[in-house]
Amino acid sequence: MARALEPGALAPDFVLPGGRWDGETFTTGSYRLGDRRGHPLILAFYPQDNSAVCTRQMCSYSSGLEQFTDLGADVWAISPQGLDAHEEFARGNNLRMPLLADTERTAAKLFGVAAPGIGIRRSVFLIGPDGRVRWQHIALIGLTWQPVERLTAELSRTRA
Repeated sequence: MARALEPGALAPDFVLPGGRWDGETFTTGSYRLGDRRGHPLILAFYPQDNSAVCTRQMCSYSSGLEQFTDLGADVWAISPQGLDAHEEFARGNNLRMPLLADTERTAAKLFGVAAPGIGIRRSVFLIGPDGRVRWQHIALIGLTWQPVERLTAELSRTRA
């Protein structure tokens, strides 16, 4: 496994298919990291749609979405499942942030969080408006995640 990107590193660009649930429709499209330049972005890598821990994590982030957007940030959630699984996951849990399909683990490899056997390690990267990693957390054991309060505190601290 490649080393994870450290704070200060330029986040590598990628393009992944994804979709966003608006309460009625799951709209799909391409998501390119470089298109977010100028705005903070939270990338939340998670192992699997509809697993107990991932569902709690993504529901937490979706419920806290306004806290992120109030700070000017979007949240993109990334896992190795395809768009059909993401649509089911989003509809079933009313997840309102984009869910990106990293089926080849392209982004996970670029960020150093691809893991043999599990696909993707649970991790969060805060990308600043300048495209640099401002903060990251990679779980040693995938049963815990960073709460909204921690992410908004880090986002507030590193926004400049």
